[in-house]
Amino acid sequence: MSSAAAVAEAPPVTSKTPSPAESATPKVRYELRTGVVLSRPPLITRDLHPFEKAFFLYQRRLNERLALPFTRYFYIRKGTPADIDWKRKIRQRLTPARDIGVYTPWGKEGWNDELLLGAPESEPEHQMEALLKDSIIVAPKKGETVSEEQIPAVDESHRPMPRVTEADKTNDQKSLNRLLQRTLYLLVQDEKQNWMFPTDKLIGRENLHQAAERILVQAAGINMNTWVVGNAPIGHEEHDHRHPITDSKGVQELGAKTFFMKARIMAGQADLAKNLFGLKDFRWLAKEEISNVVTPRYFSAIKNMLAER
Repeated sequence: MSSAAAVAEAPPVTSKTPSPAESATPKVRYELRTGVVLSRPPLITRDLHPFEKAFFLYQRRLNERLALPFTRYFYIRKGTPADIDWKRKIRQRLTPARDIGVYTPWGKEGWNDELLLGAPESEPEHQMEALLKDSIIVAPKKGETVSEEQIPAVDESHRPMPRVTEADKTNDQKSLNRLLQRTLYLLVQDEKQNWMFPTDKLIGRENLHQAAERILVQAAGINMNTWVVGNAPIGHEEHDHRHPITDSKGVQELGAKTFFMKARIMAGQADLAKNLFGLKDFRWLAKEEISNVVTPRYFSAIKNMLAER
C-alpha cells in the first residue's frame, strides 16, 4: 500500500520543450584577446621650462648671499695650490660659486640677482661647461700670471653623457636609446600592414597575465627581460565583424574584445625573426608617434592608457 502511494505521489517526469523564442535565438559570442602594452619608462628627467631654469639659477644666487659668512679657509687650507688656484679664479668670476655666472653678492648690485628669461647663464649646458672649466686646477708661482692658452683642456672623460643620442639624431625608431625623457611603447606590424600592440587570443584556460607573458615571447622573442605588471587589464578595445562568423556548432562570433595588460622592459630588445604571428616590423614609439601610425579607432581605445611622458 505504501509503495503504491509513493508511486502515486511521485510527479511525472517530463522533458522541457524550448519555446519558439528560445529556439530561434542564436548562440553568439566574442573572441577574447590579450594585448600587451610593453613600455620602456623615461631614463632621465625631462627638460626644464625656461622659467624653471631662470628660477633655479635665482635660487642658487640667493644661496650665494646666504653663504657669505663662511670664509674660504673653512674649505681650503691657506697657501696650498688649491688656495692659489681659487684666488686666480675668483678674480675672473667675482664669486665663490662656479655655475651662477658673474655676480657679486656683496657689491652695490648685490640685490640684482634676478635673471632675464632666456639668459645663457640659466642653461644647464652653460653651467656644465663652467663646472668643467672650473675643475681644472692651475697654481702659478708667486708673481706669475696664467693666460687662457696655458690652461689645460677639459678632460672629456669628466663630461656627462649627452641627453640627445645618436638614435635621436637618426630617428632610429627601433632603438631603445632614444627619447630618453619619454615613455616608449612596443608596436608591431601585422601581415595587413596594421600597427598595434602585440596581441593574440586566449588559449585554453590561461588567464590574461599568462597570455601576456606567452604573447611577448611568441611575438618578440626571448631576448627581452620583461615584467607583466599585475593581473588586471588597464583597458580594453572592442571590434565588431562586418559580417558575423558562424562556426560548425552554429555559434556566431560577433567580433573580438581585447583586454590590454601593462608590462615593462628592463633589458634586451625585440626580435621578430621567429615570431608566430606573421609580424613584419616593430617600432618603439612615444604617445604622439603612435597616433600617427595606428587607426583613429584603435588610438581612441588606447590613448588613455598611455603616459604623456
